[in-house]
Amino acid sequence: MSVQMQLRRIIISEIQDEQVIMLKEVEGERIFPMMIGIFEASSIDRRVKHMVSPRPLTHDLIASTIEKLGGELRDILINEIRDQTYFAVIRIALDGEIVEVDCRPSDGIALAVASGVPIYVAEGVLEEVCGND
Repeated sequence: MSVQMQLRRIIISEIQDEQVIMLKEVEGERIFPMMIGIFEASSIDRRVKHMVSPRPLTHDLIASTIEKLGGELRDILINEIRDQTYFAVIRIALDGEIVEVDCRPSDGIALAVASGVPIYVAEGVLEEVCGND
């Protein structure tokens, strides 16, 4: 089972190597924090602020490639935590099936924000990180 989340907050620090994003349950109270790199945090922040880049960024390229190949980006799922590292997949509808493509959660979140698709976290991952509130 997976839980739909929404981007709640982006914390960008110019003096730290890792940035923080916080996801919140759409129909609950749990907060899911993640440490990410500055490039990913900046990319997500640009999307949230509706800043347009003069040239396509990586996430634009991925979304465009999916569309041009006949697929439809459905959502992102953060599906695993192993050795304090999160794992995720982007899920693409293609030819009547759902194709899962491995990705870094931060890239998936940036793609989801850019494309307006839902973000999910597996219940098991939420329980491990947040407890089962």
